[in-house]
Amino acid sequence: MAKSVEKEKKQKAYDASSIQVLEGLEPVRKRPGMYIGTTGPEGLHHLIWEIFDNSRDEAMADRCDDIEVALLPDGWVRVADNGNGIPVGIHPKTKVSALETIMTTLHAGGKFDNDAYKVSGGLHGVGASVVNALSEEATVVVHQDGGMHLQEYKIGIPKARVKKIGTTKSHGTITLFKPDATIFKEGIEWNWDKIVSHLRQQAYLVKGTRVALFDAREHQEAFETETPMLRDLGIDAPSMTFYFEGGLRSLVAFYNKRQTPIHKRIFYVDKEQEGVQVEVAFQYVDDITPRITAFANNTYNSEGGTHVTGFKTALTRSLNTYGRAANIIKEKDENFTGDDVLEGITAVVSVKLPEIQFEGQTKAKLGSTEATSAVASVFGEALGMFLEENPDDARAIINKVLLALKARKAAKAAKDSVLRKGALEGMTLPGKLADCQVKNAEEAELFIVEGDSAGGSSKQGRDRRTQAILPLRGKILNVERARIDRMLASVEIRALVVALGTAIGDVFDISKLRYHKLILATDADVDGAHIRTLLLTLLFRHFRPIIDGGFVYIAQPPLYKISRGKSVAYAYSDSEKEKVLKEMGVTSSEMEEVESSEAVTDEAEAVGDAEGVAEPKKKTPRASIQRYKGLGEMNPSELWETTMDPARRVLKRVTIEDAAAADRIFDILMGTDVASRKSFIQSNAKMATLDV
Repeated sequence: MAKSVEKEKKQKAYDASSIQVLEGLEPVRKRPGMYIGTTGPEGLHHLIWEIFDNSRDEAMADRCDDIEVALLPDGWVRVADNGNGIPVGIHPKTKVSALETIMTTLHAGGKFDNDAYKVSGGLHGVGASVVNALSEEATVVVHQDGGMHLQEYKIGIPKARVKKIGTTKSHGTITLFKPDATIFKEGIEWNWDKIVSHLRQQAYLVKGTRVALFDAREHQEAFETETPMLRDLGIDAPSMTFYFEGGLRSLVAFYNKRQTPIHKRIFYVDKEQEGVQVEVAFQYVDDITPRITAFANNTYNSEGGTHVTGFKTALTRSLNTYGRAANIIKEKDENFTGDDVLEGITAVVSVKLPEIQFEGQTKAKLGSTEATSAVASVFGEALGMFLEENPDDARAIINKVLLALKARKAAKAAKDSVLRKGALEGMTLPGKLADCQVKNAEEAELFIVEGDSAGGSSKQGRDRRTQAILPLRGKILNVERARIDRMLASVEIRALVVALGTAIGDVFDISKLRYHKLILATDADVDGAHIRTLLLTLLFRHFRPIIDGGFVYIAQPPLYKISRGKSVAYAYSDSEKEKVLKEMGVTSSEMEEVESSEAVTDEAEAVGDAEGVAEPKKKTPRASIQRYKGLGEMNPSELWETTMDPARRVLKRVTIEDAAAADRIFDILMGTDVASRKSFIQSNAKMATLDV
């Protein structure tokens, strides 16, 4: 009893004084992940998106048609527009400038009602203030009503009140900020390609708006604040400018530039109904993968939402109606399903609503119910007219969908024959699989290894309790353009599907995944890299939730085993090999000898003493290097020690940061367009690490 009382006294009291109240922008710096998702590269770039979105919303309100984003020296970023400019007058509630209120107060902005902005991407009024809070320094210059006004900040705190610094004939807002390195500890490194991709996409969505990007990291004059647009300064720097009158029609054409269209005309409609602006474009291509990109108030919705539901409903209904009316779908034939009409479609669906609701903080999925009926009505009516007015395109589309229907039936028959009830429950596992003993998927690991030799070593070296081994013979089928029935005709793919336990296609169920670590362990050579790419293509196209769940890893076996006497070390790169050799005391000249012979013996030359008596030669152990070409060259103990032991191994988790970019890369590298693949390889050859 005495011990428990003593323990209670030592515990910190939890009372009213324990409750912390974070004021101003303190919550943002305390928990930045709540506002920008992560303090890694994604969160860093999110700062640019937040400031850019303010300018974009001005464009959506028809008050701006020119936006510039510039990367400046020392990590600074400059975003400028020719909009109306942030108000600088005194706010009636905060008693300070509206500019200062917006930049230093969470949930302050002009987007909470529909007076200033009919539609906007920002909902919570936290964008600019969050960027300010997470910046070491920031500056905002407003050109408005003939005056130029400035305010500077340090970690979100104003250095002084808003002041007028001159007169101007321009109008708009210039925001400069430098991210705080104490928050973004991985470094302030801007990814040019990532920013170009994002701004290009936004330019398609706000048609008629010029969006420019400057890489002015070598130009101090780019800090100019008196001139809103950098192009007026004549700065000679790498730049990209986007301007599209075609809207989503142009975006679909961009997505399909490496595809073979099934029909010539790209469908397009842009119409408002009951306060909801609906813009849809699509085109079918000679492919089997559907690509639907969705936006709500120009915010990308990676998980779709109600607007995509309305699109799919109208597409299925309209194609069935037209197909039967034109007698292309016979009376005895069954109707198209949603899966049939989506095969090979590239579509972009965009809605703009005055009152918008998302499911969750990330805006990944639209929840506004009125979007479903608006999209279904506007798109359905326009698609019916498109099919009637373009009979050749209509017939090509219907024939494409008919082919998908036949393939679906064949795929269902293949799945029924392969994925039997017993197999789905893990009762009939493939014979080549050496399963683990544990039944808890969270503990279980599946190593997919290349060839029987590596399979034999890994089976002997593994931890049988938690590690399962599935050896694959040769290179699996490239599934980029293969339907499920053809895929499941492959013995290797069929074995992998059954081993995973999730099934495939419309019956896929990730909750039945038998292993929460799927480890691709291929050889460190060109063939191994090819096999790994084929496996990743299979997983990306047909088991995407497994990648999204963070269950896929790539093993990193060592390239070298370095021995000297009783000392043994493994090196995973050439630079690491040199470092290990130096640590073992191998001199530069000896290292050259090791390179040529893969072994060296160190012998100290005899050194005479003062009286001319020679000392005996001192022999040092022989140093040797073994270069592993494949996992099969390792004995079981080496394989366990370097690649399979959880305490010492190196695994790389496979993630998808940009699904659209990943989709394009897989299509280029694994598709049928040889010219695009050749161009990609030639453009990126210098970045490749080859073992030849």
